[in-house]
Amino acid sequence: MRIQTSRFGQIDATPEEIIIFPQGLIGFESSRQWLILPDPENSDVAWLQSVAQPQVALPLVSPRKVAPDYKVNVPNRQLSILKIRNSDRIYVLNVVSKSGKTLTVNLRSPVVVHLTKRLACHVITSDSLPLALPITIDSPGSSVRIAA
Repeated sequence: MRIQTSRFGQIDATPEEIIIFPQGLIGFESSRQWLILPDPENSDVAWLQSVAQPQVALPLVSPRKVAPDYKVNVPNRQLSILKIRNSDRIYVLNVVSKSGKTLTVNLRSPVVVHLTKRLACHVITSDSLPLALPITIDSPGSSVRIAA
């Protein structure tokens, strides 16, 4: 299937590559189908691209890049929709935002992806983690860093 995007132009995707958010994302509840696309200039960044809304693509980073000891404490009821088993491949990613000239990462509201079933959900942790941790995303081939 061909998907039109404003950031990446027209891309080809198979149904197996689409990740379903049964409840949508916070702020994008009506968008249920998404793709995770690599950033062509920075391997530390991926993009969560809406299949239905070409203009909607959210930058994502691994929390381990900015907070190596990051742990996700989420009530089971938030994850129940994913039907996780011990042998499943689960990824946790965090959305990058821009506040003025500063890039930040929201550690309190990660995206949890069940790669085996191609399901995902946007959750809110029970911890008092930062909503806007300042970070720096370097140029091609470099890594994400916490801003000084």
